[in-house]
Amino acid sequence: MGLFSFTQEIAIDLGTANTIIICDDKIVVDAPSVVALDRRTDKVLAVGEQARRMYEKTHENIRTIRPLRDGVIADFYAAEQMIRGMIKMINFKNHWFSPPLRIVVCIPSGSTEVEMRAVHDSSEHAGGREVYMIYEPMAAALGIGLDIEAPEGNMIVDIGGGTTEIAVISLGGIVSNKSIRIAGDDLTADIMEYMRRQHNMKVGESTAERIKINVGSVLTSLENPPEDYVVHGPNQMTALPMEVPISYQEIAHCLDKSISKMEVAILSALEQTPPELYSDIVHNGIYLAGGGALMRGLAKRFTDKINIRFHVADDPLHAVAKGTGIALKNIDKFKFLIK
Repeated sequence: MGLFSFTQEIAIDLGTANTIIICDDKIVVDAPSVVALDRRTDKVLAVGEQARRMYEKTHENIRTIRPLRDGVIADFYAAEQMIRGMIKMINFKNHWFSPPLRIVVCIPSGSTEVEMRAVHDSSEHAGGREVYMIYEPMAAALGIGLDIEAPEGNMIVDIGGGTTEIAVISLGGIVSNKSIRIAGDDLTADIMEYMRRQHNMKVGESTAERIKINVGSVLTSLENPPEDYVVHGPNQMTALPMEVPISYQEIAHCLDKSISKMEVAILSALEQTPPELYSDIVHNGIYLAGGGALMRGLAKRFTDKINIRFHVADDPLHAVAKGTGIALKNIDKFKFLIK
């Protein structure tokens, strides 16, 4: 009888840019949050990396969708198909039948009831028998290795693809938080706009993303600067091919406005923080997680601006996923999980 009561536990970091699934303490899926569907039948053609390669390169019968926008589900059907497809990528120990799933999913701390319901329902339709949710900053703090149940203040800034989550955590709860919809996707959009305005060149999302990875910076002087990145694309006016070298200083100027908005949000969350927790934060520093934390010079710029030391997590891309995995193992112990 034990065989049939077998429940498989998985933790999902459902991100705007990437989705990571943890099973048995291991990352088993780490794929872009993209799904490709047949326009005529709505059948799934590809999920994850394969769908990302098709993104912005399809013909009229295929549509590639990023089901999450600004950290929340924008396309319910596509999200469900994507989660289902990614769960299929896991090799469960028992191959004879699909096991009932116990799932912990992380959600932005500024999620509304409707947005939380969308995540819950999508996870249930994709095979989740029991679905729990955890706020992203909480998961990030767990993943970084902070003792979130201690009576002391810790501040997390999690810069994802769709949202930047800023939260002060103490005694296993969120004391003050700010969730702004300025994050990695907006920085990519800034680069696309800059290339169009400054260099008269059209670039797509994927190229802008590559520029961000290769020469993305928030400071105009870095100790070990990256080499210029050469971008190829069409001239907006003539449609003739162009080749433009882009330096990190240019990108630092182009991203300045969005990064300033993040600074304002961090200061706003600090303003709402009780004084005793504030002094803990000044002593402990502020932790940066999420893919945006990898931006060159970010911790230094924030430290100089806010006068509190910023630390980049050891593995910022996987901090939230790891924390969601820890929450999964302690479902009965952690009272802050939402069912």
